[in-house]
Amino acid sequence: MKNLVVILALLGMFSAFSCKETKRAEADSKEKVNLEEPTKMEHVMKIHDEVMPKMGTLGKLVGQLKPLADSLGINSAEAKAMKDLQDANKAMMDWMQGFGNRFDAEEIMKGKELSDEKKKWLLEEEEKVIQVKNDINTSIKKAQELLSQQ
Repeated sequence: MKNLVVILALLGMFSAFSCKETKRAEADSKEKVNLEEPTKMEHVMKIHDEVMPKMGTLGKLVGQLKPLADSLGINSAEAKAMKDLQDANKAMMDWMQGFGNRFDAEEIMKGKELSDEKKKWLLEEEEKVIQVKNDINTSIKKAQELLSQQ
């Protein structure tokens, strides 16, 4: 009888340990999947995070172009480049505000499940932030080219 109790206790412990290991392996597997395949939200935020540091560059370039644009006039390439930089800056600010109005912090930062409507919105926001990224990169490149000719 004593042996039966010991065997049952050992089986119970083995079973509990086995279940924990299976759950841990499943959790590890899910974490690896998340590391390998970012969610759509993570992808959108990555695009934002990629261009956000360039906002200071936009301001710096506007400051460098302004005296040239003022002296050459509103039809100059410098004035156009300055306006493009300012428009790209405004586009980023508008995108961030609109994005923040559509999604809460839990959805953005913690991966909270999105409703079907918000999943559609996220696709729209992805398109918008890609356009913002392109506008920022293009305006910076053009401004730097103009300034390098001075």
